[in-house]
Amino acid sequence: MSHPHVVFIGPPGAGKTRLGKRVAKLLRTDFVDTDRRIVAGHGPIADIFSQRGEEFFRRIERTEVSQALTEKAVVSLGGGAVLDLATQADLAAQCVVLVTVSPEAVASRIAKSNRPLAGDMDAWTRLVEGRREIYERLATRTWDTSNLPIDDIAAEIAAWLKSARTTGEVSL
Repeated sequence: MSHPHVVFIGPPGAGKTRLGKRVAKLLRTDFVDTDRRIVAGHGPIADIFSQRGEEFFRRIERTEVSQALTEKAVVSLGGGAVLDLATQADLAAQCVVLVTVSPEAVASRIAKSNRPLAGDMDAWTRLVEGRREIYERLATRTWDTSNLPIDDIAAEIAAWLKSARTTGEVSL
């Protein structure tokens, strides 16, 4: 399997897509958002959940994640993609950036969205706590998007990736 430059994981609203796009631009490579691919092929995620259920959604998601991980790109996964055991196994061989965010910072981000499993702060907090161990186990490095400007974080990640590639810390 050809490996992407980096894979972004983390809870809904943490900024994986915004950060991934910026890092891809800085690294002059492609960007893949698996949730966007799902929407393009199957319609809004909230509709998939309500009409077909989470299990159906997770099967579609696994297919998109598996495909994305074969591409030479910066890849952003949906928050729950890491729940799949095959995805966890695939990520063990990747450079994985965990994007975190505080409840205070994410509150306004998720209030404006239509997220099927994180529609309010209580649901978001339960979801994050339920996935925390998986996120942390899979992460090569972690960045928090609560307070720093997203462009600054993207520059830090791109610099780290370039340095880590040179030192052999990560193979890209």
